[in-house]
Amino acid sequence: MATFRTAGRVVVGPGEGEHAAALVASLGRRALVVAGGHADVDVLVQAAGHELDEVHVWRRSGEPDVAGVRAGVEVARAFGPDVVVGWGGGSVLDTAKAVAALHRGTGDVLDHLEVVGRGLPLPGAAAPVVAVPTTSGTGAEVTANAPVLVPEHGVKASLRGTTLLPALALVDPVLTLGCPPAVTAASGADALTQCLEAFTTPAATPLTDPLALDGLVRAGRSLVRATTHGDDLDARTDMSLAALLSGMALANARLGAVHGLAAALGGAVQAGHGEICAAVLVATTAANVAALRRTDPDGDALRRYARAVQALTGRASAGADDAAPWLADALAPLGLRGLGALGLDDAAVPAVARAALAASSMRGNPVTLTADEVEDVLRASA
Repeated sequence: MATFRTAGRVVVGPGEGEHAAALVASLGRRALVVAGGHADVDVLVQAAGHELDEVHVWRRSGEPDVAGVRAGVEVARAFGPDVVVGWGGGSVLDTAKAVAALHRGTGDVLDHLEVVGRGLPLPGAAAPVVAVPTTSGTGAEVTANAPVLVPEHGVKASLRGTTLLPALALVDPVLTLGCPPAVTAASGADALTQCLEAFTTPAATPLTDPLALDGLVRAGRSLVRATTHGDDLDARTDMSLAALLSGMALANARLGAVHGLAAALGGAVQAGHGEICAAVLVATTAANVAALRRTDPDGDALRRYARAVQALTGRASAGADDAAPWLADALAPLGLRGLGALGLDDAAVPAVARAALAASSMRGNPVTLTADEVEDVLRASA
């Protein structure tokens, strides 16, 4: 039996951001806006005293970490919002979700983090969240988790629970037109990765498969175009939809080894989540296909890789062995860095591999990779 959860309401389309104030007001008139450093939230600020009673903007940049979530919780407790709006990239949306989920409780973020925290259930009384992405990557606008960097452990761990699902996802591709090429490439690679992993995981369902495949089609034809021609609204729309679909798929299936590695690498290198995923995507895909050829050559997982590559390339003759080469060719013109350039020292590889194998996403990988295979992936991704 398959189940499916997503945001309470999803509004998609160019220009829909113009209606943000009215949409937010439908959930509450006192709004805390968690905004990216350069996000233009004037449509909400100007609504104060009209559609909205009061708007407080709290700017946040960088990956969500324990200190940042704690700071946001304190801001929210002081302001007392009816609704929390996340307006920015995936990191901003995850921060907003965490703040909304925690600020009405009495505990600390570490009480609820998996793996390195106590893993307690989230408080039940979360504020509703409106998620407005300005990049096309994580699909955080429709997911029930929020990854948080824990510097003292050198890893990212997640808050998980249905209270993290936004009440409203507002996806307007126009808001991504100003996204810089490097961010477009990294976030788009993350969306592609999420579609690929959600489709090839054994936890995939008949409800998530069409979403992941459509996302792969859109990312395959538009990732490079959106990066190199940022004013192409059709390409931006494709990537916004690819990210949205990837979030819907992963929230109801699983991710895999790329995201297991990203969880471990998040505390080991100074880079954003999307760029880390892009750095290890090709080598991880090659390792998965090679391991499946050895352990399950006639299984469904290899057939799924073949279908995924057919969606990416539009070629019905493509097979699983074409996955890694196609991804390498697709990512090559995007200027994304390898792990060496991101700061991973070879001496740290064994420890990162151990942390990756303990990450929850590894349990969704289509094949069990050994420690040696994971180390090989890290070194090949340098």
